[in-house]
Amino acid sequence: MGDSISPQGFSHKWSRRQFLGIGAGTLGAAVLYPTEISRHELTVEKHEIFLKRLPDAFRGMRIVQISDIHFEEFDEAWFVRHVVDKVNELKPDMVLMTGDFVSYGPFSLKYGQERANPCAEVLSHLECPLRYASLGNHDAIVGNAIVSGALESHGIHVLLNRSVPIERQGRRMWLAGTGSACVRECHPDTALPKASIRDQETVLLMAHEPDVLPEMARHGVDMMFSGHTHGGQIRFPFLPAMALPPYGKKYVEGLFRIGETQLYVNRGLGAVLIPARLNCPPEITQFTLI
Repeated sequence: MGDSISPQGFSHKWSRRQFLGIGAGTLGAAVLYPTEISRHELTVEKHEIFLKRLPDAFRGMRIVQISDIHFEEFDEAWFVRHVVDKVNELKPDMVLMTGDFVSYGPFSLKYGQERANPCAEVLSHLECPLRYASLGNHDAIVGNAIVSGALESHGIHVLLNRSVPIERQGRRMWLAGTGSACVRECHPDTALPKASIRDQETVLLMAHEPDVLPEMARHGVDMMFSGHTHGGQIRFPFLPAMALPPYGKKYVEGLFRIGETQLYVNRGLGAVLIPARLNCPPEITQFTLI
């Protein structure tokens, strides 16, 4: 038999330099994961949505939602183009974009304004006949006219407190969009079709801030699409989201319902304040109406 090796043979004293090196490596990994890895771990969430009043012509329709891009502050152009490619792979019938295409802060207002057109150019590669957007609180501060103008010039229709009919096989439903509640530009009375129409026909609504859900339920909206919260952005295990924006504190992510009104809160694609996400990956959402 060979010589036995005692456990003492494996003993090792860590030098101060080794200990500091391991600590630095651990810290580096802790920073790298949320800022570079988790922030780009794009997920596709798929849901089937039953709407009682939906005409049969729209059952089976595929709707994709994206939200909260915050273009180049901090979402990089290459990442947004990657998102566009993923959306195209899903072959949606309609794409809904629910606000905050650009950012106000931490960089200058001018920087945010200059991001509107490049963001719209990337989004113009969405291969879908129906492309609609609503605006968020950051868009409003940067300038609704600037963001809307960029999107419209690239073939993306902006619904700012207005609605349009969506027709399919001779039947009709309505799509509406509001402005941002955070800056008091959410006006359902002008955004939604008149009450007599809402009583008879299906209404889908893009409203950036989810906590306006109770008011929209009172107005008879069938399905509401929101973003704004980023799902909390930084989510530590076993703890609730610790930093949520105004009008985004009650409905944080996922599906909700009040009566016959359903809401989906998309986690968004970008980040604010710091370029990081943790346990809260960026999201594309696909809905199939059934």
